[in-house]
Amino acid sequence: MYVEDDADTRELVSYLLARAGYEVVVAENYKQAARLAQATSFDLYLIDNWMPGGSGIELSYWLRKFDNETPILFYSGAAYERDKQDALVAGAQAYLTKPANNEKLVEEASRPIVDARQSRTAVNLVHVAASGLLGM
Repeated sequence: MYVEDDADTRELVSYLLARAGYEVVVAENYKQAARLAQATSFDLYLIDNWMPGGSGIELSYWLRKFDNETPILFYSGAAYERDKQDALVAGAQAYLTKPANNEKLVEEASRPIVDARQSRTAVNLVHVAASGLLGM
């Protein structure tokens, strides 16, 4: 899910990620994002820090109350080191400052998705091995 209040940025980032093979679900504000997060599971939360109805930091804290696994990447114009630290404390894995090179944005969005998928695969293999099914 990509949360961004600026329509032009939302369209550009959605296009770049779709071109890289990702299905992108967008939200324009905190309230929309919260509703979508409760109704659907995602591989990544890509969040702007400034949005109507609440901040990305607040949204990140809220997401972590019920979802500790889905990676969170901030993509925001809030460029102070304090902004980045607040996002990481709130549960984000990474913080990318706008504007970013298109390739860098796609790379940074892809990394936590791939890492999370590999982690889930490793956990599933451990569960299979522990149940004795691996050697059958």
